[in-house]
Amino acid sequence: MSIHSLNAHTVEKIGGTSMSNVEAVLDNILIGKRSKKELYNRIFVVSAYGGMTDRLLEHKKSQKPGVYALYSESENVWSWGDALCDVADEMRQINEKIFSEAADRQMANQFIQDRIEGTRSCLVDLQRLCSYGHFKLNEHLATVREMLSALGEVHSAYNTSLLLNRHGVNAVFVDLSGWRGQEEFDLNQRIEHAFQGIDFATQLPIVTGYAQTAEGLMKHYGRGYSEVTFSRVASLTAAKEAIIHKEYHLSSADPKMVGTDNVQVIGETNYDVADQLSNLGMEAIHPRAAKGLREMGIPLRIANTFEPTHAGTIIRDNFHPQTPRAEIVTGIAQAYEIEIFNQDMVGAFGAEEEILKVFGRFKVRTVTKSLNANTVTHYVSAPLKQIRRCVEALEKALPDEAVIQTQKVSVVSVIGANLGCKTYFPKAVQALHAGGVDILFCNAPSRNVDMQFVIHENDYAQAVHILHDALVNQVAQKAATAAA
Repeated sequence: MSIHSLNAHTVEKIGGTSMSNVEAVLDNILIGKRSKKELYNRIFVVSAYGGMTDRLLEHKKSQKPGVYALYSESENVWSWGDALCDVADEMRQINEKIFSEAADRQMANQFIQDRIEGTRSCLVDLQRLCSYGHFKLNEHLATVREMLSALGEVHSAYNTSLLLNRHGVNAVFVDLSGWRGQEEFDLNQRIEHAFQGIDFATQLPIVTGYAQTAEGLMKHYGRGYSEVTFSRVASLTAAKEAIIHKEYHLSSADPKMVGTDNVQVIGETNYDVADQLSNLGMEAIHPRAAKGLREMGIPLRIANTFEPTHAGTIIRDNFHPQTPRAEIVTGIAQAYEIEIFNQDMVGAFGAEEEILKVFGRFKVRTVTKSLNANTVTHYVSAPLKQIRRCVEALEKALPDEAVIQTQKVSVVSVIGANLGCKTYFPKAVQALHAGGVDILFCNAPSRNVDMQFVIHENDYAQAVHILHDALVNQVAQKAATAAA
């Protein structure tokens, strides 16, 4: 194939939670009622099975240590070694559930066993090497993290290709993990090299979400690396559409919070909205991944794994609705306010530079902020441990007369491709006030795609309910009544 030519295929990504429901993935996404011809002209980039990357690295939310965290913090080989054994056992248990044929199960077990033991030998050798003074373990930890993370994706991708082969589909396992490879590839080269000789019309590529690169994928993109791989595959192969299969629709609010019957599927929006969601940690797609698709003019569809006949939500760059509407009400339930008062800021240029350096050093992410003559307030999202270290560093870096105060808060955001802030902003403020929710800070940026409200932590759920009812449900009900 010509990797840079325009093609008629799609590139699709299956998330970890969906991957764990193997039967639904086969019935609703991979095979279903498709004819033989309809099975092809698709590329699938797969995530690890749900929770597997947490066990290999650390839990994404609770930070419970996985193999990597134990390896990086302990000189005792048994702590991380035992954790790696537990991962291997869990992978074999997954294989036991999904493979009914003994031969397939044996192949899957042997494949992952080889990868696990190869990784273990490498980590033991590295630990032994770093027992000498000339070699420092912390200089190699980024590579260790990538190597461990890759195990989750190669496990799920190999299994999926094996299952498809058993069902008569000509699936091809495309391993981007660089296992035992000597090449120094960047991401583009890694993908182009792996796809050489694959015919989309007769073969179904199953691609690992992790890709080994000279610069390190996780170093730049963190845990969102599989979406970056997905985006780059779509861009390099000139896909007609990129599709992400999730266990839920992209809806007007969290169904668990406001009720399944109350939410609406967005249906259509643009990449500006996707960026705002990423800023709040509610990623439709990783922002770096969205950038690649946006630049190539490739539309992105968010589909529900369990509703295969539903069109889902299409995201494209040239969607600019004429009628204003609030599309999504979401936010961050637990954030922190860091208020810094410094009289020396008044009239000074670059007064915030030192503050931003400290935030960057401790990887504390600002969601929104307010600024006046002598006070800057950052509303940030990070674990409490990081916040404390960051505040301690700020106290040392800033003048003695600077006063730093912190408190727990929540951030609620209303988002839309054409939000109509002139109408919706005062309506939102009035609704929150009528509902007894105190607003600590609010803004409506001029780009007209989002409004943000900082409130007390205990008011988060109530605020989401109030704003969703006032700006989404009531507006939809009035429109339906007018149409009738």
